[in-house]
Amino acid sequence: MSEGRVLGMGGLFFRSSNPDALSAWYKQHLGIGPGCGDAEGHPAADWFWFPEAGPMVFQPFKADSDYFAADKGFMINLRVSGLDALVARLGQSGIETERCDEWDSPETGRFVRIHDPDGNAIELWEPPAT
Repeated sequence: MSEGRVLGMGGLFFRSSNPDALSAWYKQHLGIGPGCGDAEGHPAADWFWFPEAGPMVFQPFKADSDYFAADKGFMINLRVSGLDALVARLGQSGIETERCDEWDSPETGRFVRIHDPDGNAIELWEPPAT
């Protein structure tokens, strides 16, 4: 008999006053959400996002952390490739980006912040090349 264990994240659920519009924004600008990724032949492809495998950080922060807005209980961190090209494309769509040199390091990679239309912080993370 196999022992039960967690395999990874199964979803991220959060509230929005306009979930359809917010879902469309994520799909248009970041290519994530239902029907995105390599789901060829999967019977539920319209329901799932199929991200590429890779590292993920799961880390609670202190309640008084200033790493993201105090009025938000979470920040989404998305692993990306081609950060500069993505930032340029987002800028062309009128999406403001924020970058701080102290966020970046050779050990962890490069970071840029954006916000979705509901004001949720999104950290775009490009891990260092391996």
